[in-house]
Amino acid sequence: MAIIAFKDVSIVINSVDLSDRANAATLTYEVEAQDATVMGGNRASVGGIQNNTLEVTLYQDFAASEVEATIFPLVGTTTTIVLKPTSSATSATNPTYTLTGAFLSSHTPIAAGDVGSTSPVSLSFTGGTLVKTTS
Repeated sequence: MAIIAFKDVSIVINSVDLSDRANAATLTYEVEAQDATVMGGNRASVGGIQNNTLEVTLYQDFAASEVEATIFPLVGTTTTIVLKPTSSATSATNPTYTLTGAFLSSHTPIAAGDVGSTSPVSLSFTGGTLVKTTS
């Protein structure tokens, strides 16, 4: 298997393709460990519920159907996000990750740094159910 450099990640948030505004994305798939240790036994765990997180950085854009128009109404609600390593078709080497019911608790619409700098928007989606497809 080849080592890849992420430079064409596909990010679709609430059915809007924001790939051309994305700078970074980190998807963490986690199932909480639940203690299942019994008397006289060794420590044991079983899988509990999913506890997924998605960290995304986008460059702000106030145009219709872009970053602000898509993200602002999502604060305090859940949404679906679809990610792929590249914009190519879904396959075994380019799986699609669909995070359904991800919650967005906050958004910073204006993150002005130094004069003339870009305005990155950092988002943190939590929870939801993650499904991976390869076809």
